[in-house]
Amino acid sequence: MDFLKKHAYLIVAGILSLHFILALVISSQESMIYDERAHIPAAYSYVRFGDMRLNPEHPPLLKDLAGLPLLALDLSFPLNSPEWRSGTNEQWSVGDMFVNCTRPEMGCNNADKILFWSRLPITLVAVVLGIAIFLWTKELSGTLAGLFAVTLYAFDPNIIAHNHYVTTDIGIAAFLFFAFYFFVRFLKNPSLKNVIIAGIFLGLAELAKVSAILLFPLFGLTVILYALTKQKPPSDTQGPFSFKLRTLLAYSLKFAGSVLVCFILIWSLYAWNTINMPGEKLVDSANLYLSQKNVAAEFAHTLVVNTSENAFLKPLSEYFLGVAMIVARVESGNPHYFLGEVTMTPSRWYFPTVFLLKETLPFLLLLLLTTFFTMYRIGRTLIQGKKAGLCSFLSRSFQNKTAQYLIFFFVLLYSYVSITGKLNIGFRHLFPLLPFLSMLVAKTAFDFFKRFDTDKTTKKMLSFFLGGITLFVMAIPILAYPNYLSYFNIAAGGHSNGYTYVSDSNYDWGQDLKRLGLFIETHNRCQAGTANFSEGKKCALTKDYPPIDKIRIDYFGGANPSVSLKEVFIPWWDQREPEPGWYAISSFFYQESIYKEEPANQQDYSWLRNIRPVARAGDSIFIYYIPREDAR
Repeated sequence: MDFLKKHAYLIVAGILSLHFILALVISSQESMIYDERAHIPAAYSYVRFGDMRLNPEHPPLLKDLAGLPLLALDLSFPLNSPEWRSGTNEQWSVGDMFVNCTRPEMGCNNADKILFWSRLPITLVAVVLGIAIFLWTKELSGTLAGLFAVTLYAFDPNIIAHNHYVTTDIGIAAFLFFAFYFFVRFLKNPSLKNVIIAGIFLGLAELAKVSAILLFPLFGLTVILYALTKQKPPSDTQGPFSFKLRTLLAYSLKFAGSVLVCFILIWSLYAWNTINMPGEKLVDSANLYLSQKNVAAEFAHTLVVNTSENAFLKPLSEYFLGVAMIVARVESGNPHYFLGEVTMTPSRWYFPTVFLLKETLPFLLLLLLTTFFTMYRIGRTLIQGKKAGLCSFLSRSFQNKTAQYLIFFFVLLYSYVSITGKLNIGFRHLFPLLPFLSMLVAKTAFDFFKRFDTDKTTKKMLSFFLGGITLFVMAIPILAYPNYLSYFNIAAGGHSNGYTYVSDSNYDWGQDLKRLGLFIETHNRCQAGTANFSEGKKCALTKDYPPIDKIRIDYFGGANPSVSLKEVFIPWWDQREPEPGWYAISSFFYQESIYKEEPANQQDYSWLRNIRPVARAGDSIFIYYIPREDAR
């Protein structure tokens, strides 16, 4: 234990260095995922041209970070394409031209270079988040708890899966965590410096993802509760009511100052990102995305249209357009595969189920045990509070454990919003909870551990238990390598079986197209007799199948098979009649085709149900060879 404490910072550096290196390795192996096809061209256009016409629903901060390294590259951008000049949010088409070179006359770029440099800042954000988790947990419960918390975070295969993608998921988890830390510091010491810093980090959270809007009511209510529970110093001569009123007013004004700083920052970054954007592009997006016949959409549409041409108000117009687009999207829901059904109907079991299936078993065990211990402590606290005066006792408890209460309220609020919402997309939408859960689990575990400081036997047993759990946590990424996006825990059947429960970003987001290309190259070398010794095992698995000169591909993702696989690629989809030869079917499309409601007699992939794939590219792409007799 003393060794760990003495070398804690070196250990954290080692853990996060491994996290960083693994992210770079996995990133180099994976293709562009579906959402990056929109986010990356948007990122470059923001920082290069000061124009947010692409992907306006998401705030610009994370895309700005991803786009900045691209400025050092000599890149072609399809400024003269009709999609850019006259289209409305043609993010997918522009992404195909910019990264996938689907229109060579508009210029071509090196997709691998773009992916590496745009993903790098997101990975660095993930590393900084790990540092913050260690430092805050250390502040709350000591060095060992901090080390345990950062271990839980850095070795979570779900975090590793997403820590290099140009999306908002890791970024919002990070900036929410930062905002909470500096907000708690503001509550403890509402100095001008802390007011400004809290406002800056609140603004950064809002600029990371629209879901951070939940912080406004949560922080506002916390300010009121904190002010009303603050104890009057003995030296204060005011009456209790006057003291609480003055404290509430002071905190409210200072929090309003933080919110003002937050919106100044929002305005500033949006102003920089829209400086060259024509106002009519805002109007076009409002007309396309805010056409719903309800009061909220009509109000948002009117607000955006009426402020779009005002140079001062245009940044806020773009911000409110994004908020309104996200609200409209959440309200409309999305089609998704869940437990044998493709549906538009959201399920309140979706996120709890996905959490239990995709989180690691040691983390779930720790979460269960620490929850029981927390409930025990809450019950004991309430009993003690009744004896000492419940209201006064809870007030002191809230003042002393503000961070824990605030995080607990956030976990409840965010879980409720996610579970009752209509957007069932993936486990990644729960990422804002994971840093807090890692911190709370570590803090609670070591609070329990400290109860036995004088009981050497029990302390030794607990040390072995925590040591074993830590080794288990650290072993999981080794065992799961390199299939982190498709990770499912052992109780769920592991990564090879996860597609039977859920799909999309839980399993298949287009990450495995490069691995499909490697399979084709290796198999053809095997058949030509030019494979090297290390490929012998792979050759043995496919020795009875002919070379791949053509392969029918139904791919869900951001990359373009026609570019990477060239003449080998045959575009395919489920309604085409089966024919003999090679197939590569994304598990996303496979499940969607089989389980969605189709008109009678419409062709789908049901004919593949009883045919075992020859292999898989990664986990997510099923590779088949269909003899002539089976193609009917």
